Amino acid sequence: MSLYPDYDYDYAAPRRPVRAPMRQFLPWLLLLLGVLGGFGIYRFWIDRGKASAQPRAITARGDLAADEKATIELFNANRSSVVFITTLRQGVDMSRRTVFDIPAGTGSGLVWDNAGHIVTNFHVVQNAKGAKVRLWDHETYDAELVGIAPNYDLALLRINAPASKLRPIPIGESSTLQVGQKTFAIGNPFGLDQTLTTGVLSALGRTIQAVTGRPIEDVIQTDAAVNPGNSGGALLDSAGRLIGVNTAIYSPSGVSAGIGFAVPVDTVNRIIPQLLAQGKVVRPFMGVRISDPIGQQITQRMNVPGLLVMVVEPGSPAERAGVQGTKTTQDGAQIIPGDVIQQVNGKPVRNSDQLYAALERLKPGDVVTLTLYRNQQTREAKVTLEVPKD
Repeated sequence: MSLYPDYDYDYAAPRRPVRAPMRQFLPWLLLLLGVLGGFGIYRFWIDRGKASAQPRAITARGDLAADEKATIELFNANRSSVVFITTLRQGVDMSRRTVFDIPAGTGSGLVWDNAGHIVTNFHVVQNAKGAKVRLWDHETYDAELVGIAPNYDLALLRINAPASKLRPIPIGESSTLQVGQKTFAIGNPFGLDQTLTTGVLSALGRTIQAVTGRPIEDVIQTDAAVNPGNSGGALLDSAGRLIGVNTAIYSPSGVSAGIGFAVPVDTVNRIIPQLLAQGKVVRPFMGVRISDPIGQQITQRMNVPGLLVMVVEPGSPAERAGVQGTKTTQDGAQIIPGDVIQQVNGKPVRNSDQLYAALERLKPGDVVTLTLYRNQQTREAKVTLEVPKD
């Protein structure tokens, strides 16, 4: 007999049946909860986006580094001395029977003086029918050609601009440069005016070919980026002085590969005064004639390096200095070699280009020392250069 007769362990109380109305509202309740949850997530992302769109607090920069200040100052001091050059060629409108100017190319140039003279590369203006020069204030002027020095890839233009707008570039020197010095190039690469690139002086005494095929000697090499359009622009030292005129690059792709060349300022400062005075480079007159093909054949047979003097002009400085030319025997059967010029002012010469380059560094009135080979002996002759004969 159970002590608890009224309690059955197998007994389970019956569940209360779910009423029909609750069964109808359950899906709506779940839908409402989903909408509220989605709205909450939406508001979270909206609020989060708004927060991220607000400007961040600016971190104080502090003072510029000393070298940055120096570079900025250098650029601001010299940018107005570099100009933008557009060369022109003539186009023809056959329907209207008119001739008009068409832009042919662009380059850079340097303000040389307050008279409006502009220095650039010869190859910038080569074959151009005209040119326009744009100054730092974007005023543009027609340019006239004053003179050219193709063998040095230099040209001189002139614009009729007020002196107040002309900022001549400070002139430095290239003879005292050292590899490793900082360099700064200002120009207009690809038509983008007033561009500054920086680098170092990579090498000195390079030789490159001018458009005429003649060598340009003592050229400066820099890794400051030089691109098409930089031609004729300024290469400066850290004092903001002109040390070269950018002229060429060495690059398989045609754009900067870190090897740029500039005509040294010492050459520029020697050539430009001649272009101002006479419109061309005047080589001092010495009075000897050289023939590379024939002379080299003879000196090779003699096994003597140098330049064989073919002719000494009568009454010339060379004749007065005792220089002898090549002759033939009376019957014309044999050649009697003349003097072989081996050095000019102590610098070896092996072809006529080197001889002419050496003379072009000098001026009438200068005395040049020639080291000559004659009859298995060397001697020196001092020649006083003169103004070229017409």
